[in-house]
Amino acid sequence: MVSKVTEDDFLFLAEDDVPESEIPQITGEWHLLIVDDDEEIHTVTRLALSDLLVLGRKLVFHHAYSGKEAISFLQKNQNVAVILLDVVMESDDAGLLVVQQIREQLGMDEVRIVLRTGQPGYAPEESVIKEYDINDYKTKTELTRSKLVTSIISSIRSYQQIRTINQNRLGLQKIINAGANLLEQHSLHEFSEGVVTQISSLIGLHAEGVLCAQIEDDGSTSDNVYVLGAAGHYAPYIKCKLERLNNPRIIQQILQCLQQKRHIFTGFDTVLYLGNAEHSAAVYIETNRPIEDFDRQLIEVFLSNISIGYENVTLFQQLKHAAYIDPLTKTPNRNEFTQLLEETKRLDPGNNVAVLIDIDHFSDVNDGLGQEVGNELLIAVTRRLVEHFGDLAQIGRIGADVFGLIGPEDVLTPSAINAVFNQPFQASEHALQINATLGFCRLMDTVKQGLGILKHVYIALNRAKKNLSQNFEYYSSEMEEQMAERLALLRTLRQDFSQDKLQLWYQPQISLHTNQVIGMEALLRWPTGQGGYISPAVFIPLAEYSGLIVEIGAWVIQQACQQIKYLQSQGLADMRIAVNVSMPQFRNPLFVESVIDCVQRYQVAPELLELEITESVVMDEPKIVIDALNRLKDHGIKVAIDDFGIGFSSLSYLQQLPLDRIKVDRAFIRDFAAPNGAVIAETIIHLGKKLGLATIAEGIETQEQADAVRAMGCDEVQGFMYAKPMPTQELLAFLQQSGQPAGEKPD
Repeated sequence: MVSKVTEDDFLFLAEDDVPESEIPQITGEWHLLIVDDDEEIHTVTRLALSDLLVLGRKLVFHHAYSGKEAISFLQKNQNVAVILLDVVMESDDAGLLVVQQIREQLGMDEVRIVLRTGQPGYAPEESVIKEYDINDYKTKTELTRSKLVTSIISSIRSYQQIRTINQNRLGLQKIINAGANLLEQHSLHEFSEGVVTQISSLIGLHAEGVLCAQIEDDGSTSDNVYVLGAAGHYAPYIKCKLERLNNPRIIQQILQCLQQKRHIFTGFDTVLYLGNAEHSAAVYIETNRPIEDFDRQLIEVFLSNISIGYENVTLFQQLKHAAYIDPLTKTPNRNEFTQLLEETKRLDPGNNVAVLIDIDHFSDVNDGLGQEVGNELLIAVTRRLVEHFGDLAQIGRIGADVFGLIGPEDVLTPSAINAVFNQPFQASEHALQINATLGFCRLMDTVKQGLGILKHVYIALNRAKKNLSQNFEYYSSEMEEQMAERLALLRTLRQDFSQDKLQLWYQPQISLHTNQVIGMEALLRWPTGQGGYISPAVFIPLAEYSGLIVEIGAWVIQQACQQIKYLQSQGLADMRIAVNVSMPQFRNPLFVESVIDCVQRYQVAPELLELEITESVVMDEPKIVIDALNRLKDHGIKVAIDDFGIGFSSLSYLQQLPLDRIKVDRAFIRDFAAPNGAVIAETIIHLGKKLGLATIAEGIETQEQADAVRAMGCDEVQGFMYAKPMPTQELLAFLQQSGQPAGEKPD
């Protein structure tokens, strides 16, 4: 062991110490571990090195008093630069065993180890140097302060060089990997992270909080700068606009770098310019000290060497921009918005909400004013959305006339979004007042995948379009369950229809003049298989929505014609059958021809087939319906209007329709008991008489109702008082029991 006071030089300043006035500013630190079983060695070493600065950094001392304690410390602290290690401690070779464990078990190849011994005989210097990976080996008697300082400085420089080499290798490997996989989804992030790691290693820093931004369009505002790739705590902002960082200093530094096309070096950060005549980018690095001149030269060389890689990145970014940015509004398109939904759900679902905004009747603008005006309207809507929500929400264009928003629920409220549409939008020389329908989905109430979230918002949007009281809906799981049930029901309907499980029942219609059956209404029935039936109010709208009603309607008309022929064969001639027709059937260009062909194929008198339409069908597409009915009327087929007075149809359309009969809806029959309840029914019957049309009242259940409509001059009735809907065989029995005479002519 060394004497406690023999080495005077060990305790005093060496001749090469730097005067106080020349000590550089302390920015950073090196961690030094002293391993020795002698407490005084720890004290003397710390005193000797306490004021030492190496490459502008001070030393931080850690202490261990045995080999076991040293290994335990290093297992938890991997950032030690130098270890001053005693050879002889709890055993003669304790220090050598520690070296083996550090290199072989802990895998710490960067840390520099300086062996110190007071008993060199236990560990001969030559054999130790040959067999162990150490940086220096000194006896304590020869290790003066001057020599100790020299050893520490050389060890730290060696540590930094080895660490730089390793970081260079890591950074270059990342750049190589990114370059080889530029077409993969994360290649931009990998390339940027590789660049950052390489630059950090060149200047001896660990890469923390880094981003790489690229300017997408000509201009100098943050609106045109996007985060191309990022590392550290800026990683969540990849693909976002620079302004989303919400850090004025970083934004200002990056914009200045791009505008002046030069590097910026400060004591707090470094911004490097990377670009050419066509593309510009800025790499922002957080630093804790100024960059030295020789480090700047290394960075210059490095940036010139990766210029080709950067050009590849910018070309890829152009493709990516085309794939994910809407070219008209310069906002995220459906693909990008879907990813933003997923990222927001993953990183910060909180109180965030997703919104879809569907511009009502946008096609009218395109059709009436031209697509150019329509495009200007979309741009105007985008600008106003940005004005209202751009600071707090992400905005995208999801479809031709559908916009998307992602942001805090307390900001993106129905009233706030509706306020955007309070004032007209300027498009070319037009001031256009438009409305919108809104669908909302709280991210806490939905799935993790972006497409799944978007589907849920669309469910809410579609529900809002059917809402007559308000223009918005919030998604709930019940909506999806109801939709799933509807789809399951539709699949079953398709299957049962293909297997001929649907049935056609008939409700007799009675002449009030003769009290005889003069016809019947064909009514569709769908048996469940367990003795019950699914209500037409449930499955008919579903069939209309899906388009299946076109096939079902053609089948119903065919069955009606066959029924007319069958009744004739049973001695019941001239029985008319009324069939309900929906709007999807009228939209089918082959509808008229198919009806006429069916009548001719079964050799049915055309006046025995009556098509019933509702006034809502007429109002949906008046021209299509009126043209089709006129062609059918020319072939002798009868036409009746059902549910007259329920909707809001114009009497002018009533005059244009080639009608034979008006039906008084059951709703007006039920109101007979109310004050003035019979007024509307009486008005409809008198209107029919004035127009020369036959009238029929449905839903007659009591004798009082029958007497009332007879007194009003109604011609025909149908209802439970006379007969319920029934299948063919029951109908035949009913007609035979009622003594129906053959050959009764319909009115």
